[in-house]
Amino acid sequence: MSTRPGRDIRVAPLTTLEEFERCVVLQLETWGYSDGDVVPRRIFMVAQHIGGQVIGAFDGDTIVGFAMSLPGFRDDHPYLHSHMLAVLPAYRNAGLGRRLKLAQRDDALVRGFDLMEWTFDPLEIKNAYLNIARLGAIVRRYQPDFYGPSSSPLQGGLPTDRLYAEWWLRSPRVDGLLRGEMPPLNILERIIVPHTIYQWKQDAQQRDLARTVQSQNRAAFQAAFHNGLAVIGYERDRDDNGVFLLGRWDEPARI
Repeated sequence: MSTRPGRDIRVAPLTTLEEFERCVVLQLETWGYSDGDVVPRRIFMVAQHIGGQVIGAFDGDTIVGFAMSLPGFRDDHPYLHSHMLAVLPAYRNAGLGRRLKLAQRDDALVRGFDLMEWTFDPLEIKNAYLNIARLGAIVRRYQPDFYGPSSSPLQGGLPTDRLYAEWWLRSPRVDGLLRGEMPPLNILERIIVPHTIYQWKQDAQQRDLARTVQSQNRAAFQAAFHNGLAVIGYERDRDDNGVFLLGRWDEPARI
C-alpha cells in the first residue's frame, strides 16, 4: 500500500513535546510494542538537545513517520547512531523511509559528520534492501540477540539478532549510488533469506524453520566477517528471496 494519492508528504525536524508524544504513539502503531519497549518522549527531547536528530514525515498536520538518532563516538571517530525509523503501514512502499534517511544524511553532512550507523534485523528483506541496495550502507558486524526479548509480534519470538549498517556519507560508493550509479561488485559469498521467513515467524508451527535460518545465517555472517568480508550488496532473486552479497570493501570512506 502506498501513501494516499493527492497528498504531499513533508519532511521536517521535530521539536515539541507534542510531536515527540506522537512518535511514542507511532512506535505502538508500527511495531505493536508493550510499554516496556517503547522509547519515551523524554528520550526524543534528549536526542534533540545533545546533537542527535528527530525528523518527522507529515501528511498535512499529522506525523506519519519519523527517524531518531543519537550522537556516538567509537575508535576516535564521532558518528550518528540512527536508533529508530518508523513509518505507518498505510504509508509504506512509497519511498518515505528512504526520504527520512536522506534527510538525516543532509543534516549530518551540514554538521560535519561523515558516518551514520544503525542496526537492523537480518531477516527483514525490505529493510536490508533499503539499507544496502538503495542507500549504500555496508555491514561488517553482527550482534546476536542485541536487544534481548522483544514484545513486538513482528519479531515472532526469535532472538533479536542485528547487523550493523555503516553509512559512510561522503564515500564514493554512497555518493555514486545516490546519483544512480551502481558500483562494481566482486562477490565472494552469498547469504540467502527465504521470502517465506515472514510466514514462518508468525506461524507457531513453522517458527522453528525461521529459527533455523536465523541460526545458520548467524554462523555464516560471523565466519565471513571474521575472514575480512563485508556485505557490499543486496538483491532479491526471481523468487523474491533476499540475498546478501559479500566481498572485500577497500574503498576510502571519504571523498
